[in-house]
Amino acid sequence: MSDLGIALLLVAALFAILASGVWIGLALAGVAWIGMELFSARPAGDAMTVTIWGSASSWTLTALPLFVWMGEILFRTRLSQDMFRGLAPWAQALPGRLLHVNVVGCAIFAAVSGSSAATCATIGKMSLPELARRGYPDAIAIGSLAGAGTLGLLIPPSIIMIVYGVAAEVSIAQLFIAGVLPGVVLALLFSGYLVVWAWRHPGQVPPADRRLPLAAKLREARCLIPVVLLIVAVLGSIYSGIATATEAAAVGVLGSLVIAAAQGTLDWRTFQASLLGGTRLYCMIALILCGAAFLTLAMGYIGLPRHLAEWIASLGLTRLQLLLALMLFYIVLGCFLDGISMVVLTIGVLLPTIQKAGIDTLWFGIFVVLVVEMAQITPPVGFNLFVLQGMTRREIGWIAKVTLPFFFLMIAAVGLIYAFPQLVTFLPQQMRA
Repeated sequence: MSDLGIALLLVAALFAILASGVWIGLALAGVAWIGMELFSARPAGDAMTVTIWGSASSWTLTALPLFVWMGEILFRTRLSQDMFRGLAPWAQALPGRLLHVNVVGCAIFAAVSGSSAATCATIGKMSLPELARRGYPDAIAIGSLAGAGTLGLLIPPSIIMIVYGVAAEVSIAQLFIAGVLPGVVLALLFSGYLVVWAWRHPGQVPPADRRLPLAAKLREARCLIPVVLLIVAVLGSIYSGIATATEAAAVGVLGSLVIAAAQGTLDWRTFQASLLGGTRLYCMIALILCGAAFLTLAMGYIGLPRHLAEWIASLGLTRLQLLLALMLFYIVLGCFLDGISMVVLTIGVLLPTIQKAGIDTLWFGIFVVLVVEMAQITPPVGFNLFVLQGMTRREIGWIAKVTLPFFFLMIAAVGLIYAFPQLVTFLPQQMRA
């Protein structure tokens, strides 16, 4: 059978297994088993055992459950309410006023969460009722939250970055630092759009609250001190070289426990709930990673990645054409798979092609994260859309429609990091120096 025939057979098998309701991790392992049994001489059982053990016992991967647990702890604190209280007085002077709390709040919580869905849900619980009570239109409030919630993937610490770093063998600490400037740029694009929207629709922006004097604003800003200290502890320890990404994750867990205790929200019930919630989420991710590792190995034995890389190279695509094709590929894939599955399914296959095209794997990691962010707000499998549908009871199509401007802003962000790759590479170069 030709390589194309093998690839089509395995893709058809994958979608058939997924359509039957089998978990994604098991579906990936099942397709890998089929591929190795039919098209490889190596025993599939032996290969599966060695690969799954190797991927599950990676020390680098230890950072993942710790950051997941940190997000679960903070999800159960008063952190989001304190953030709204600290940010709201400063946002009153901006065109769009409290809509900017969605963006800034998501950016701040993203720096201690690592999860897009957790960022969207946590800030949404706090901001949407408050914005609705003050008379802000649902469309712009929900759309800006859905878009800004994706910052949970780009602003470190990021679960997707850890998954990419493990799959592509790229330093996770370098990826974390590389995501800072693009994350800030994307947040500024979101806030800039809100400013333009407010100028175009002045009648839809509620009047400002009573202006507070500077001293009162500074008193309210004290509510931001715990989250700022946690961000400094986690990212500062990595940037200064004091800690690896895994050690910084442990610092983050300890810091989040201290914050919860100081706020009076840490008791046995919330501790147990956060630990169980983090364990469930990590087990789901780990199963997907194990299945994807086995599938990557099977593809390697069959030779599909090498043949795919050679085929793409034979097309004579320029670097820009290749990246545009990959962006379209990921956007389409995001209509059917979650972000983690997209990364672990494709990186092993695409990495030889990326390296042959001369694309820096660190830069490509940020590119992938940005494109996966788009997938978070593309129906029918956009996780942020699901989160907001559950919170607002709106139709998922309506939510996708009001989020569309922020989707295009993400495309603009991809264009910016292509035109100015220093946005990604500058801070990691300083860290190496």
